[in-house]
Amino acid sequence: MVSLLLTFEMLYLIGLGLGDAKDITVKGLEVVRRCSRVYLETYTSILTVGKEALEEFYGRKLILADREEVEQEADNILKDADISDIGFLVVGDPFGATTHSDLVLRATKLGIPYRVIHNASIMNAVGCCGLQLYKFGETVSIVFWTDTWRPESFFDKVKKNRQNGMHTLCLLDIKVKEQSLENLMKGRKIYEPPRYMSVNQAAQQLMEIVQNQRIRGEEPAITEETLCVGLARVGAEDQKIAAGTLQQMCTVDLGEPLHSLIITGGSIHPLELEMLNLFSVPKNSLESQSIDGLGT
Repeated sequence: MVSLLLTFEMLYLIGLGLGDAKDITVKGLEVVRRCSRVYLETYTSILTVGKEALEEFYGRKLILADREEVEQEADNILKDADISDIGFLVVGDPFGATTHSDLVLRATKLGIPYRVIHNASIMNAVGCCGLQLYKFGETVSIVFWTDTWRPESFFDKVKKNRQNGMHTLCLLDIKVKEQSLENLMKGRKIYEPPRYMSVNQAAQQLMEIVQNQRIRGEEPAITEETLCVGLARVGAEDQKIAAGTLQQMCTVDLGEPLHSLIITGGSIHPLELEMLNLFSVPKNSLESQSIDGLGT
């Protein structure tokens, strides 16, 4: 009996990993090279290399897809996906952002098959600092404050995590292809330069939340002495990690984006502490410092 291998044209969501062009999986690269169109999502994260480097390594042209196109004009991406393979590339893992779940749901409603090719994400790669992944609680996002918008609601999740002895991964804001209020109101397609929140900026905003809660007579979930971990360019060759107090995170130099911040839970396992000592700031070990969270 002869068996026939049936193939179906579909939408492929392909994770690129966290470092550079070579972090794509072999399976992902094979799919990219056979797709009729390949989109590169550009607003939830970035690699350490640009579009040109990816195109050279993949051997094909990429179409940039910003937030507006993915969220409001997804039909353009899905066009002809029922008769040819379409690739959608995402830094990290495809399901690191809810936007991509929406793309899958749209495809399903149109009767378009899809397949996901996973890769490393910041959600699991943060284990590189030595904190155990199963001890992480709910992840939070820290956004850039403005003069009129200074949200603190995410801090409730940090408090809950701390109460349960869980670490909190803080994903830091990315502003790409953003318009000023004036240009937005006037309908002008003029965009601000990209901005990527640093660990310093996130820590400074957290310090202000702590002060605000004290002024209101509340007991903050963390203090200036809470043990935190700053990470930069995780997965890249120049990856950098720094462990110290929240106060120290305000000034530690981690270099270029992307950055992430971890607020540790109520107690630290000895093995976790031993690993964090590899990255402690300043040079003296964490055991010798009076840090909230060491359980000493």
